This record gives sequence, C-alpha cells and structure tokens, in this order.
Amino acid sequence: MKENNIIIRPATPEDSSEILAIYGPYIENTAITFEYTIPSEEDFRQRVKNILSKFPYLVAANKTDGKIVGYAYANTFRTRKAYDHTIELSIYLLPEARGNGTGRRLYAALEQILIQQNVLTMIACITSASGTDPEDGTNESVCFHTAVGFTMCGSLLKSGFKFGNWYDTVYMEKFLGSHTSSPADVIPFYDICAQINFDSL
Repeated sequence: MKENNIIIRPATPEDSSEILAIYGPYIENTAITFEYTIPSEEDFRQRVKNILSKFPYLVAANKTDGKIVGYAYANTFRTRKAYDHTIELSIYLLPEARGNGTGRRLYAALEQILIQQNVLTMIACITSASGTDPEDGTNESVCFHTAVGFTMCGSLLKSGFKFGNWYDTVYMEKFLGSHTSSPADVIPFYDICAQINFDSL
C-alpha cells in the first residue's frame, strides 16, 4: 500500500464499524491497548461522536475504494480545567498500512489542526513490554513517537496486566507552541473543521 494512494479526512459516526474492525484485533491480540473486551458498535459510535465534538478524529482511507486503513485522534488528557491545553493522542493502523508513512501523515494532520485549536501539548500514553514479552511489538510505538518528535517524560512501572503479563506505561510529549502566561482558549474542532483543507493534509 503506497502512501500517495491515501487520503486523510475527518471520521464520521458512520465510519465506526470500519474503525472498530481495525481496533478490535489490537484488543484481542495485543497489549497496545489495555481494553480487554471489544466494545459494541453502538458504544464505539458514541465514542467517535464524543471525541469529534471537541477534537479531531481522522481516518486514512484508500483513494481507490475508500477503505479505511488507519485512524488517529486527539482526546481529553485530564478533565480538570488546568489541563485544557494538553491532549492525549491515539493511533491504530491495519498491518498493511504500517511502515509506509501513513502514521506520520495522520499525526502531521492532527498537529496542524491542534495548533489551530490552540492546543499546546500532545501526550502519548504507550504500553511498554517491561521485559516480560519483548516480542509483542508494543515498543515499536516508542520508536515511532521518537521519530515524529516526541520525547520521554515519565513512566508507570507494571501498571497494566494483560495476557498474564505486567506492562509498564510510558508517557511521551511534544510541544506545539509556547506556554505563555495567557494562552488562547482552545477552540472546539467543529468550529474550525469547515475551514480546514483536508486535501492538503
């Protein structure tokens, strides 16, 4: 799958079943997510709607057939008001979409939108194998985030238990702007979505 055959666009609630089909195997087969059970399509649809009300939820789709091959979104990091300018990112790709630049394009598009929203800090919360299962692929995410400009900022040792193993959680961060004494208010995604040229992302 070639990166130049991919378009980036906003997700819609109608994409939920396709997005969930990508996410489900990560739940069932990996510790990349700490969820144990695949959510119902209706629950997942509501998740997508809730995120879109505030932040970008983007999909990467084939130009030829429209098939979604990956997705990424920003979401609330913590609910306290002081955290308004900090968000948490998530990204999931089909196996055939990995390693060809699709993940980088999704993150680059998110960054451009988040800057317009006046977000200042991006956080990635990443499962780390903790030496118990080094073949499970979780540490690939640390390499990816390092390559796109994130730096390590903290860790929680043996904080998640899945598949009979304990996993660490590591936190990586990337700044999108200056942390001044009077930051501009964060603008909801739906207020700027119509102004974004997604063909250029």
